[in-house]
Amino acid sequence: MTAATRKSKPAPPPPMTAYADDIYGWAMEQAAALRAGNLSALDRENLAEEIESLGRSEFNRLVSFYALIQLHILKWQCQPGHRSASWAISIATHRQHVVEVIGDNPSLKPRLDEAFERAYRQARLDAMRETGLAAATFPATCPFTRDEAMSRPFLYE
Repeated sequence: MTAATRKSKPAPPPPMTAYADDIYGWAMEQAAALRAGNLSALDRENLAEEIESLGRSEFNRLVSFYALIQLHILKWQCQPGHRSASWAISIATHRQHVVEVIGDNPSLKPRLDEAFERAYRQARLDAMRETGLAAATFPATCPFTRDEAMSRPFLYE
């Protein structure tokens, strides 16, 4: 048999990158395998974890934006002599971010109250730290509703 008539075996594919060794390389390989329909190459458990993590990240972004809105509303209410345009701008900016996150992720709508309540715990701590005011200054539960936080005008003159 001549070399021309021999069929060479294709080289085996290189081993997949381990999730724990290089998440970027792992992610690129997983995306390529998924696009190619090579389902047997997928690291299903870690892939599922990453997809769930992505969803949690969107929820956490929402919480973070709500916390910034609440922080500046608390400061606005408790320190009227320190009110500034930057607080009003921050409230307006982060309201817009909330609208965008919800627009991009409409399935978060059933969790808006949960996100708002979770955000208040952080906003209250941040308000105490930033203002130096006593904890008793800031109620343990949010003194305004989510709708009020998203719609009440804050105008600085």
